[in-house]
Amino acid sequence: MSKKKKDLKNKTPNALSGLSRNFLMAFLIFVIIGGIYSYLSENSANVVEISLSELATDISIGKVEKINIKGENLEVFYFNTASSTASSTVISTSTSSTATSTASTTVLGLVKNTKKEAGTALTDTLVNYGVTPADLSKVKIDVVDEKGFWYWLANSAPFIFPFLFIIFFFWIISRQAKGAGMQAFSFGQSRARMISPDDTAQKVTFKDVAGAKEAKEELAEIVDFLKNPKKFLEIGARIPKGILLMGAAGTGKTLLARATAGEAGVAFFSVSGSEFVEMFVGVGASRVRDLFALAKKASPAIIFVDEIDAVGRVRGTGTGGGNDEREQTLNQILVEMDGFEPTEKVIVMAATNRPDVLDPALLRPGRFDRRVTIDLPDRRDREDILKVHSKNKPFAEDVNLTMIAERTPGFSGADLYSLMNEGAILAARENRTKISQFDLIRSIEKVMLGPERKSHLLSMKEKELTAYHEAGHAIVSSVLPFADPVHKISIISRGRAAGYTLKLPLEDRKMQSKNEFLDDIAVGMGGYVVEKMIYGDVTTGPSNDLQVSTALARDMVTKYGMSDKIGPVALESAGGRVMFGRGVDDKSYSERVGAEIDAEVSKIITEALAKAEEIVKKHRTALDFVAKRLMEVETIEQEEYEKIIIAHGILPKKKLDIEHQK
Repeated sequence: MSKKKKDLKNKTPNALSGLSRNFLMAFLIFVIIGGIYSYLSENSANVVEISLSELATDISIGKVEKINIKGENLEVFYFNTASSTASSTVISTSTSSTATSTASTTVLGLVKNTKKEAGTALTDTLVNYGVTPADLSKVKIDVVDEKGFWYWLANSAPFIFPFLFIIFFFWIISRQAKGAGMQAFSFGQSRARMISPDDTAQKVTFKDVAGAKEAKEELAEIVDFLKNPKKFLEIGARIPKGILLMGAAGTGKTLLARATAGEAGVAFFSVSGSEFVEMFVGVGASRVRDLFALAKKASPAIIFVDEIDAVGRVRGTGTGGGNDEREQTLNQILVEMDGFEPTEKVIVMAATNRPDVLDPALLRPGRFDRRVTIDLPDRRDREDILKVHSKNKPFAEDVNLTMIAERTPGFSGADLYSLMNEGAILAARENRTKISQFDLIRSIEKVMLGPERKSHLLSMKEKELTAYHEAGHAIVSSVLPFADPVHKISIISRGRAAGYTLKLPLEDRKMQSKNEFLDDIAVGMGGYVVEKMIYGDVTTGPSNDLQVSTALARDMVTKYGMSDKIGPVALESAGGRVMFGRGVDDKSYSERVGAEIDAEVSKIITEALAKAEEIVKKHRTALDFVAKRLMEVETIEQEEYEKIIIAHGILPKKKLDIEHQK
């Protein structure tokens, strides 16, 4: 069965292009028929017609050699007065192809046409016109019986061909309309893509998925059930019907679902949540029914719904009107999952990065009752992922994937794939056959910040201001105990940034403390402080720093309970200030509490500003040196930067120092 259903993706025909082809074909046929008809009409128009009196005169003077009688029509053949080698001219009015063929093959003279009197013999008519029997006996008279297929075709072609063309044209139109009608009937069919267990080219197993060890252990039970369901059913266990994969974008949720199907060797039906919803009412529910019917026929199978939050959001929010197509689709999914029999080997897997907005009916036991959280990879997982993506890539001897993994905290699996791909592109662009460590380091910055804007040239004043701005971030980050160490400073524009300071933690962190937040805010205010202190003015350069710092300070107060005045109270949802399903201006706290929140946020920013200003004034010499060096070389790496700050009395952070401070 899997061979017959290797690809269940419905390929919707392009109706417009098909109709155009049909019209073109009909037009060509019309042109051909018109050409044939014009040719026959032209031949019939060039006929030499004579009267019976002229014929009688020509017979009397001995010009006529032969007369063919075809009903009422007469073909008169004259003696050829030209030399025998001259080509004769044959002209005929009869539309019969037989007559034309006879005239063209008889080497006689000129051929003329006339008509005899109806109901009267030709000889009697000629005698009445004064032809003597002696003259008439010199002329050969033949009676041609006009019948047969070609005779009737030649005479009826001017009428039959246009009629047939009209019938053919209407047949094309009706066929096209029938196709459109069939397409409308297939509108409710599932658009799922199927990967057959026999398709080795697209097969993915757990070996192809690096990291996510806990997630693979959870999914291993699903694989065991699909391979050996009897072991579970005999003991009275019921495997979960639905598995919800939760995690940030790019963490490998779809890849894990495909690997589960590949490991179990079952059919894999993949569909996006948005493919169920259409503008027509009932289409989504119809596609859900068709999808589950296909999966049951191909069982054991796995149905994977990517981005299920597109149809699985909380119902009853008042959006979509009284006949919400999305809610009908969700209701059908709930019904289909409840309709599974215990022995049916069909498992539904879904992925989302917004589990907080899903309807509770989807998450209750019996539906998506097993939830697998896929976190961002740690350092070891990132190294394993880099090794997977480095297959078939030629590396130079200096490539160190461990160092690349250390410099990519917070990268997802998709980010690491993009990193390796960008490194290969950079090497190929420079006509090198191997990827070097320098290519991978540059690709990290490209993935994080965007490509270099080499055409964006700064004036000397802007270049100096950018250098001092980035040096301010770096110096404050190096002095504060809970800030991340500086790995690179650059005033080369990347993406939307005129310059950047690359700070990376010494180790991966799952949690962040209040002191770390406060130091991060102070580092963000470093550029603002330097611009105001040195130039006595503020530009638009720190605008993004102010936005990030203010948002972080507000989260500390309203989400994380890190304000001494407000206390440990969560005043905002994880998705933002507005709670789900409420109005834009409907806050979860009073105006008095809102004023206190604003005051606390302002207090945190003011204290961070004062802290950054104190550090910049104390280490002004180091600041000037770093800024001038940046104007010379535009980029300072970690090793050179640490030498500069050590020379000015600032000790760089080490891993043991961080652990001791914590």
